[in-house]
Amino acid sequence: MEAIMDIIGGLLMVGGACFLLFGGLGLIRMPDIYNRIQAGSKTTTLGTLLTLAGAACLQPAWGWKLLLIGIFLIFTNPVSAQVLASTAHRRGAHQSPLTEVDRLAEDREGKA
Repeated sequence: MEAIMDIIGGLLMVGGACFLLFGGLGLIRMPDIYNRIQAGSKTTTLGTLLTLAGAACLQPAWGWKLLLIGIFLIFTNPVSAQVLASTAHRRGAHQSPLTEVDRLAEDREGKA
C-alpha cells in the first residue's frame, strides 16, 4: 500500500511541476499583462494544489497542514490576481489588439 501511495504522490508532484512550468511559459508567451496574470494565477493554483496533494500522499502526517495551505491558496490566489488586473487597468496598462471586450471599462462607465 505504501508503494502505491508513493507512486501516486510522485505522479501528482510531477503533474504539479508540469503545470508550474506551463505557467512560467505562459508568463513569457502571453501578449499583455492581463493574459499573463491569468496564466500565472490559474496554473500556479492548480500546480501548487497538485504538488500539495502529492506531498500529502508521500507524508500522510502532514495532511491537515497541507490541506490548510491549499485552502488558503484557493482563496488568496484569485483575489490577488483580480487586484493586480484591476490596478493595471486603472493605470492604463497596454491591452492586446486581440482584446474584443473590456468589461471592466464598461462597468466603470456605467458607474460614472
